Amino acid sequence: MHELIFRGKDRYRPSWWHIAILGVGVAVEGAAAAAELGAVGFYWLLGGTVVIVGLCLLLALRSWTTVGAAGITICWGFGRGRTHPWHEVRWIDVRETKAEYGVARMARITLADGRRRSLPGLMHSDTYPRPDFDVDFQRVVNWWELSTDQAVRFQPPRRLRDRLSPTALGVILGILISVVVIAIAVVQS
Repeated sequence: MHELIFRGKDRYRPSWWHIAILGVGVAVEGAAAAAELGAVGFYWLLGGTVVIVGLCLLLALRSWTTVGAAGITICWGFGRGRTHPWHEVRWIDVRETKAEYGVARMARITLADGRRRSLPGLMHSDTYPRPDFDVDFQRVVNWWELSTDQAVRFQPPRRLRDRLSPTALGVILGILISVVVIAIAVVQS
């Protein structure tokens, strides 16, 4: 079988709509910063925003996954990546996350020690659709099945974070932050 390569730069293509939304956000941030912080604060805030957005975009474009005879190699944008040999991979599945912008599906592996790793470049969402996601995922599973013994494969139990949606996690985190802020305000007064 041929080695499979899934690259972020092939997948993430910012549209004009995304760039326009980012531009409006930066303009609103700039207007608020100029009014409240002055020119120096405005430049610091603008520079920080450009650095953070640029770094996130760079990491997304440089991320990749390679599936081959040695195993699965994952790189999140820094370095040469890390190879997980086939004898360490115990399970391969798809994590489905529902959010307000639709459903996102991402392939992931479970290692022998129980850690789970997402495979960058092999995902599908409404924002960045990948029509051949299911076919590519099945190709990865085929590599795994050909490279491992059936006796070492097992489906891991579901964890708490697998059961919680990002929305539920956000609500819980919001409540915790509110409780901490109220507690600090009560203690200080």
